[in-house]
Amino acid sequence: MRGKFIVVEGLDGSGKGTQTALLCAYLKSQGRNVYPTAEPTESVTGGMIRDVLSGARQRTSSELAALFLADRVAHNMNPVNGIEKTLEAGIDVVCDRYYYSSIAYQAVGEDRQWVIDMNLNCPGILKPDICIFFDVDPESCHERIENGRVYLEIFERDPEQINAIRERYYSAFELLKDRDNIVVIDAARDIDSVAADVRKAIDTVIK
Repeated sequence: MRGKFIVVEGLDGSGKGTQTALLCAYLKSQGRNVYPTAEPTESVTGGMIRDVLSGARQRTSSELAALFLADRVAHNMNPVNGIEKTLEAGIDVVCDRYYYSSIAYQAVGEDRQWVIDMNLNCPGILKPDICIFFDVDPESCHERIENGRVYLEIFERDPEQINAIRERYYSAFELLKDRDNIVVIDAARDIDSVAADVRKAIDTVIK
């Protein structure tokens, strides 16, 4: 049986990392094999992306969006451990960030339409079985990031920018509401309450 493709999304500081670990543990407790992964990947292209996000290297917004696209296609189609290959082996894939992030972070101004079109229509990019978005107000996210990071990525330095990214996430979800299975979870609550809602959402695709 083919595995399930699960994507987790959220603003930085939303508790996404903690909930992703709990999600993987839950899937394993249900007797399922799980492959956790993330974007950007650990590939050469992924390394170039991280250099840009950290501020170590400068790229135009179009170049950064193209790097993410190339990294995503390779992530899907790698013949050794790509998403498609893993799903075919009956293993669930839990991916931290996917094309929803590209639409929220890179689909801005002149880049907006082509970023959307390429990510949604590229035959090498799979549609997830479910996307879970951990929603926290931008002010709380910025406070969590500042308290927990040694350095801030380029998209984390301005609270107004974080708010704009959140709004673009919601625009993306409206655009995709009839196409993708998207579940928004209030992540401002305690860890156990959030995790319980995650389990309910996941049960709809694994049971």
